[in-house]
Amino acid sequence: MVNRTSLGTSLDTALDAPLDAVIAGARVIDPTHGIDETLDIGIGNGRIARLGRDLARTAGAAAVHDAAGAIALPGLIDLHTHVYHKATSYGVDPDAVARRSLVTTMVDAGSAGAGNYAGLADFVIGRAATRVLAFLNISFPGIFAFDRRVMVGEAAHRALLDVPRCVEEARRHADSVVGIKVRLGGAVSGEVGLEALDRAIEAAALLALPVMCHVGRPPPGYAEIVDRLRAGDILTHCFRPAPNAPVDDAGHVLPSLRRGRQRGVLFDIGHGMGAFGFASADAAIAEGFLPDCISSDVHGLSVDGPAFDLLHTMNKLLNCGLGLSDVVRMVTVAPAQALRRPDLGHLGVGACADVALLKPVDVALRFTDAAGVQRDGVRLLKPLALWRGGRHHAPLPRPWELPREGAAA
Repeated sequence: MVNRTSLGTSLDTALDAPLDAVIAGARVIDPTHGIDETLDIGIGNGRIARLGRDLARTAGAAAVHDAAGAIALPGLIDLHTHVYHKATSYGVDPDAVARRSLVTTMVDAGSAGAGNYAGLADFVIGRAATRVLAFLNISFPGIFAFDRRVMVGEAAHRALLDVPRCVEEARRHADSVVGIKVRLGGAVSGEVGLEALDRAIEAAALLALPVMCHVGRPPPGYAEIVDRLRAGDILTHCFRPAPNAPVDDAGHVLPSLRRGRQRGVLFDIGHGMGAFGFASADAAIAEGFLPDCISSDVHGLSVDGPAFDLLHTMNKLLNCGLGLSDVVRMVTVAPAQALRRPDLGHLGVGACADVALLKPVDVALRFTDAAGVQRDGVRLLKPLALWRGGRHHAPLPRPWELPREGAAA
């Protein structure tokens, strides 16, 4: 049954409000409010107006969408993306990717720094139909050289890691900046190494915001990075393949990860081009170390595989053994909490009507991780429809999720 107390007092007052649309007969899963049952979702004036039974019959909505056999979720949140479209070599169009993957909130993870964030704010955040938030890069130019042929680490130059300038720009754009991003590993941070993380933490502390830290190839080591992170900070690429995997050579989770989790550090998938490995995921999950959040790290070099987008990454984790309820939590309430945005990631009455409608199907697929390792899977969440602020959108095609050759459909 729907918990009226948890949904707030607005439930009763909303009963007489006119409805623009009803999503009828779906299995509604909303971890924030402990809901997992067959219900109708009433949408009015761009918001969730009612949750209940038989709304399609009794409420007189202008549009009724038959969702029998489908799953209705809060609009998905992709915690790690790169959407500084056309202004960076690797930025993708947020609306195109969001619509095909049923994402309603995309979080850019450090594409822009203090020197060019105004452009991201004006030309992407201000114009996208999708809600876009961002982690501001501690490096002044953001990730400025990321291409298959040109790679220059933005955290490898101390002169670019200007804490006061970063703080100033974050405060100027407090409506969209949700934290500070830093990338560490190999040539990305070079000889500066952990000092780049220290500067990101310094800036984040002044702003009372979290850090999102990328872990790449060593140095520095995975454990060194995690040991510096604070409660609420996010370690992205948490299940990256070796070297710098979350598990040791025997497949056991590094003690620093468990200490970090006890301290309140959050662990995010951030699949991307090279940062998710089946071996790492299998070993960590087998020892009960699940990610806190699932994100795609979708960008120009991963949008056509192996990550593709958030929904494909979710499907990949489902086929690694995570349960549906865990996966839903990791793309709704968990990233909303990481972003400190209690208005997002749930279907409470009065919330923005961001809804993802999917159908679970059994289909023979072949998944590929960032190391090129392939795995056959049989579970798929197929996108049916998306509502952004109450507006209905049909999903775009997903040709990479067709049944594998030679398998029965």
